[in-house]
Amino acid sequence: MADAADIDALSFEQALAELERIVGQLESGQAPLEQSIELYERGALLKAHCEKRLEAARLRVEKIVVGQNGQAGVEPAEFN
Repeated sequence: MADAADIDALSFEQALAELERIVGQLESGQAPLEQSIELYERGALLKAHCEKRLEAARLRVEKIVVGQNGQAGVEPAEFN
């Protein structure tokens, strides 16, 4: 397993794809215990990375929302 430094270099899409792969491996139950623990740890780091990337994207969207009067402004973005 690689360390957290390489995770920081991943795009959201790359991190999510790897996280999905890890979840699949863990759900299959085929990995030995020690490998499962390592996969889980990396998955937790990938999850945190994805959450950080999503929050950054949310903040960027809030900055570019245009107000009703046509003036650029900052409004909370709704992601429901």
